Amino acid sequence: MGSRDKLILFDTTLRDGEQSPGASMTRDEKVRIAKALERMRVDVIEAGFPIASAGDFEAVGAVARAVRESIVCGLARAVDRDIDRAGEALKDAERARIHTFIATSPIHMKMKLRMAPEQVLEQAVRSVRRARRYTDDVEFSPEDAGRSEIDFLCRVLEAVIEAGARTVNIPDTVGYNLPKQFGALVRTLIERVPNADRAVFSVHCHNDLGLAVANSLSAVLNGARQVECTINGLGERAGNAALEEIVMAVRTRRDLFPCDVDLDTTQIVPTSRLVSGITGFPIQPNKAIVGANAFAHESGIHQDGVLKSRETYEIMRAQDVGWSMNRLVLGKHSGRNAFRTRLKEIGIEFESEEVLNQAFVRFKELADKKHEIYDDDLQALATEASLAAGNERIQLLYLRVCSETGETPTARLTLQVEDGEHQATASGSGPVDASFKAIEEIVHSGTELLLYSVNNITTGTDSQGEVTVRLGMGGRIVNGQGADTDIVIASAKAYVNALNKMIRPHERTHPQAADV
Repeated sequence: MGSRDKLILFDTTLRDGEQSPGASMTRDEKVRIAKALERMRVDVIEAGFPIASAGDFEAVGAVARAVRESIVCGLARAVDRDIDRAGEALKDAERARIHTFIATSPIHMKMKLRMAPEQVLEQAVRSVRRARRYTDDVEFSPEDAGRSEIDFLCRVLEAVIEAGARTVNIPDTVGYNLPKQFGALVRTLIERVPNADRAVFSVHCHNDLGLAVANSLSAVLNGARQVECTINGLGERAGNAALEEIVMAVRTRRDLFPCDVDLDTTQIVPTSRLVSGITGFPIQPNKAIVGANAFAHESGIHQDGVLKSRETYEIMRAQDVGWSMNRLVLGKHSGRNAFRTRLKEIGIEFESEEVLNQAFVRFKELADKKHEIYDDDLQALATEASLAAGNERIQLLYLRVCSETGETPTARLTLQVEDGEHQATASGSGPVDASFKAIEEIVHSGTELLLYSVNNITTGTDSQGEVTVRLGMGGRIVNGQGADTDIVIASAKAYVNALNKMIRPHERTHPQAADV
């Protein structure tokens, strides 16, 4: 970095990003994303909220064992049992951090916590001291800091730093602040907290008003040296600050920022696509940095300018963020060793030889349909193999669809359900509609279809189609994913995947809604 400060990147895709409705990830999927973040050289990976469920606890432990370079962090409310659970989940981490929080705004203290300010202050200090039993790296967040009273906020931050917090994070929990206001808040806190020099000041901004990145960058210009963010801006409600936008803004405008990031930016696009594929949240084409149109030029004037000199209309190089990374790697004649080697190169490792074999079988089936197989195809195969390894209660065995001009499409399929094989035939307004109705003839799920989305994984007419299906029932929302060169089969796979998620036990606790 030379004389420039280091800006610490704290990625919370696996924790806050997972709070997007329907974006839940399996343990193996979390490990895959964590390894991609580590390859990108992210400083801190918040792996989950260990007290939320047994699955979250196991996932945090798995990430802690898999990641050796980045710091692995677990979230905990300012409650003894949360902190103890986080410490246990992180025991195998090479470098561990516990991130504990309690709300400090008047509305949260009164309406949610039902605690007096002095009780909140006492609980905050107690939680930091308890977390220090497990690690010296403790982060504290005063939840809803953006709407907290400044004098009380200063008291809390001074006390937790004295108790041993190395990082103090200022969240704009509900996305209420404006850039000038939020930057001024961070600057004021750094100036007024007497022991501010003993901690790194961090920010965690939500995007309810579309200002998460702007607020985060304003905070950095005013002294914050850690930014909490997610890949693709994933997160609850309107999401969080997007890591890729924070990084490239700081890198591109070095004339304004007195800090820099230690990140391999060529991993941005591959990691973005990995997260999109696993969560089922497609990337909008005009999304900054990672959208398909981010470096495309339609206007003749723009095209002419770029051909003469790229800098006329491009402030970044597409290659610098990884747009050239999706290279051709394998074909139908590739063997198991080449398949395994390439998977390992892009960060995919399976927990057993059996799952690897299942993925290899799918690879060979795909290679017979599609001549050229790319890294993104392999990521989709790995996701599918991981899902199949989870012993799903419903499996698609067979699908035949008849669709012709002037006739009503029909679908006939066979599902493997717990009590055996079941067949059904149904008609619909289209082949996908007929397939979904045939599935419902068997399962009678009672769910509501909230979203049906199709995206191509790579280019060309032989590309795999990646389908996302969002189902809702009883206030719960899940996303299902499916991929195939036949878009109707991909759709049926996605619907079945969503149904399997819907029928799993759901015991996860929302960290901000949970009672302290």
